[in-house]
Amino acid sequence: MANTVSAIRAVKKIKKRTQVNKIRVGKYKAAVKIIEEAIKSKDKAKALKLFSTFQSQVMKASKKGSLKRTTVSRKVSRISKQISKL
Repeated sequence: MANTVSAIRAVKKIKKRTQVNKIRVGKYKAAVKIIEEAIKSKDKAKALKLFSTFQSQVMKASKKGSLKRTTVSRKVSRISKQISKL
């Protein structure tokens, strides 16, 4: 348990940050599911339409530090490659 006032404050901050990060990671995962579903259905028009929103959402998570930039870039690259193969 936190002993000092500053440690108690730090614990509160960490809890808030953890909640925010979980929300961001959840949005990332949801965006990935939606775009992968469109790719599995082999609907290129739908996938292209969803790609810009997908890219926006995952980059936001990366920009805020919830996910590593390289991880997000790799995911975007792979999804883009899959869409171009359709």
